[in-house]
Amino acid sequence: MLPATRIHSDGALDAALDRIGGRDVDRPDTPDLHVTAVRRLPAVAAQLAPFPEALDPRLKAALVSRGVEQLYTHQAEAIEHALAGRHTVVITPTASGKTLCYNAPVLNAILQDPSSRALYLFPTKALAQDQLAELQAMCEALETQGIGVFTYDGDTPQDARRTIRSRAHLVLSNPDMVHSGILPHHPRWAKLFENLRYVIVDELHAYRGVFGSHLCNVLRRLRRICRHYGSNPVFLCSSATIANPRELAERLTEQPFELVDRNGAPRGEKFFVFVNPPVVNHQLGIRRSYLAETRRVASEFLKRNLQVIVFAQSRLSTEILTTYLKDDFEGIPGGPEKIRGYRGGYLPLRRREIEKGLRDGAVRAVVSTNALELGIDIGALDVSVMAGYPGTIASTWQRAGRAGRRSGRSAAVMVASSAPLDQFVVRNPSYFFDASPERALIDPDNLHILVDHIKCATFELPFASTETFGRPNVQEILAILSEQGLVHRADEASPWTWTNESYPADAVSLRSVSSDNFVIVDITQETRVIGETDFTSGPGTLHPKAIYIVEGTLYQVEKLDFEGRKAFVRAIDCDYYTTAITYTKVTPIDTFAEDRSAHSAAPHRTHGEVHVVSRVVGFKKIKFYTNENVGSGELDLPEQQMHTTAYWLTIPASVMGVLPYASDDRRDGVVGLGFALKQVAQLLLMCDGHDIGISIDSGETGGGQGAAASPQKIFVYDNYPGGIGFSAPLYGLHRELLTSTHKLIAECPCENGCPGCVGPIGNTGPLAKVAALRILDLLLDVSPAEIGATIASSNEEVVPF
Repeated sequence: MLPATRIHSDGALDAALDRIGGRDVDRPDTPDLHVTAVRRLPAVAAQLAPFPEALDPRLKAALVSRGVEQLYTHQAEAIEHALAGRHTVVITPTASGKTLCYNAPVLNAILQDPSSRALYLFPTKALAQDQLAELQAMCEALETQGIGVFTYDGDTPQDARRTIRSRAHLVLSNPDMVHSGILPHHPRWAKLFENLRYVIVDELHAYRGVFGSHLCNVLRRLRRICRHYGSNPVFLCSSATIANPRELAERLTEQPFELVDRNGAPRGEKFFVFVNPPVVNHQLGIRRSYLAETRRVASEFLKRNLQVIVFAQSRLSTEILTTYLKDDFEGIPGGPEKIRGYRGGYLPLRRREIEKGLRDGAVRAVVSTNALELGIDIGALDVSVMAGYPGTIASTWQRAGRAGRRSGRSAAVMVASSAPLDQFVVRNPSYFFDASPERALIDPDNLHILVDHIKCATFELPFASTETFGRPNVQEILAILSEQGLVHRADEASPWTWTNESYPADAVSLRSVSSDNFVIVDITQETRVIGETDFTSGPGTLHPKAIYIVEGTLYQVEKLDFEGRKAFVRAIDCDYYTTAITYTKVTPIDTFAEDRSAHSAAPHRTHGEVHVVSRVVGFKKIKFYTNENVGSGELDLPEQQMHTTAYWLTIPASVMGVLPYASDDRRDGVVGLGFALKQVAQLLLMCDGHDIGISIDSGETGGGQGAAASPQKIFVYDNYPGGIGFSAPLYGLHRELLTSTHKLIAECPCENGCPGCVGPIGNTGPLAKVAALRILDLLLDVSPAEIGATIASSNEEVVPF
């Protein structure tokens, strides 16, 4: 049963939570799920404040007519800052009314000066569509004619774009469209830039890593064009909970900010439950499939007619869970769909249809990737179920907040996978509940990103000889571009102008390595486009014979046109899905920092530039429900290459040589160590799993115990061209990385290795755990007595690192 905080009520939500927390006495065969934590978040009353005096009376009347007679305290504070012309960032939980914090000052400015303009930036087109409906309702309540509110994105018809440029007071767009569709054509948008009073950046926390680094450069270009037209807009930002909202806002916009972080909105009662699927094979340390447990947990809520959102960690997991839940709950074929999938790659009309179904209640459950993590209006859901730890505290709270957004009681359930990071969080609930959220990091001066935006900026406006753009010397970069025939200046006092025929913004994708997406074409009957996949994911998702899934419908890839960026698929009826096998090789190019100890057994740590080559070499067929491997195939696809930065650990030959194991077992120890090292690195860096990659360079080892051994290198690299700033701090955290990894492996209760430490035995070997521990003992110079104690404690009580 649930721990002491068990809910004593007969309600559907309570019954489902009790059912998740223990056995049903009427069904003794029911599995006993391991609930490791239950936290009750009590309801919180609203804290209210009057409208600011400077707010236009017409706007006050419109808000009152919509039921807003007073503001929440954080709304009043943010609006006062904005009306005073101060850059402001608001950080409050989901469904706390952040939208009004920026809509009110924007509409106030237009009421007082009809020539005023505002530009809204949302990370997705769906969020812009949501905000359009809200703003149009506000304008109707104002009963003021002529306030033009329009979305401007890739879906905007060509014939509507001229009207929008001339009539729009509020332009709702996204960074991608501003980058490629507005800034390069700024003369057409002269009215907007001349009168731009406010720039709104919603969902600020989404702009980290590569996307945030690109946005910083887009905003540099935007402010440069605003200066050209004589405007100086105020930036208003809103964010979910992160550790450094003011720092991130100031880094993105390079302006000083006021922070509003005291939430005045009410909150309904919420229960947060951690579930760890039980171990089904103690010898191998294998737990019951977390996808199967997620299916079971979601089913308990669906049986009681509660509306559920299930978050999966990948597109494939999303489709597998959608298939499972459809099998369990869908009625007559062809009838209304109560269970839907939702992810990137679906076409816009399908996504809008699913969002509407959630709002009006026709859709009872949606299985989504992080695509629904952001604040798209999907109504007041009852439960959020997470299949696996999302990777960060901030993302987990954001996903939990998708249930009970407006009022009433709700629940969030996190089902842990076997991954070390999941196991650490589920065994140490206080890490999640008591720690602060992660910091959002960006690196806008990454040369790979910066040079692309300098090209775009030069295309938009000539660069003066004294002008700056970011921290690096832009004049030196422009001189190099001049040698490539892209820019030119008459003499040293003249400005740099763009002289090439190319359109630089088209060659820059803000979100991925390449701007080319693969389009998926269904050729079963009539030829039709059914989705798209980004370039990086394409080879692993759309290789020949791959099973591509859309909301439970299976398609097999018949042909991948790599050059044309198209995958041709045909509907198929089968009982398996496919996963790709990828080979990665990392080659060092340059060294930025290195620490070589005089001690022959001490590890070498290095930070430098590397060349990464990855290629999809095969695939496996995995049977639905049982997860059996029912087949495989080899593939020959083009390589994908990039230069990036990395931290790497060199295990000296002297350490490898004294290991009392055969060469294969030594190799297994290094592979297991690399597996654990990546998980700990992700935790220390507070980054997403896909932000970093791992590769092992083993060299040649001898044939048996005591034979000559070669040094082993374990690379942890930034998974983006040019690097994004993760490898440098990892180099500084070298000692902590090794000690935390040692603790993770030593204190795992398994005997010979499992997915929670060095990886499953099937992927490594029976001695992987003990060999990895022995390597770390030698690297950390642990005494023999400590080694014995560590090994003994590894089979006793579990105390996660």
